[in-house]
Amino acid sequence: MVIEDKMLTNGEPEEHLTVIFPGLCYCCLFLLQDPLETIRQKCEAAEHCVHTRERLEACENRVGSRSSTEEDCTEELFDFLHARDHCVAHKLFHSVK
Repeated sequence: MVIEDKMLTNGEPEEHLTVIFPGLCYCCLFLLQDPLETIRQKCEAAEHCVHTRERLEACENRVGSRSSTEEDCTEELFDFLHARDHCVAHKLFHSVK
């Protein structure tokens, strides 16, 4: 399979390099979406993920408001990613063909 490099920009060259597969039209590129990203967005809107994201944002605000702290938001970040990925795991392979 031959891969051809083309520039797809809005009149501003060398900003975005897109790999085009032969036979795929430019309009089709915008229709292609990674199902993982789509499902992640849907899962982030789920109740449990919203709750863990709120805890993460509260931690980030708390840590960001202090000039010196040993606290970080690692636990909250992992809780959010775990909740989101748990949701994604149950939905992803139903959409992959």
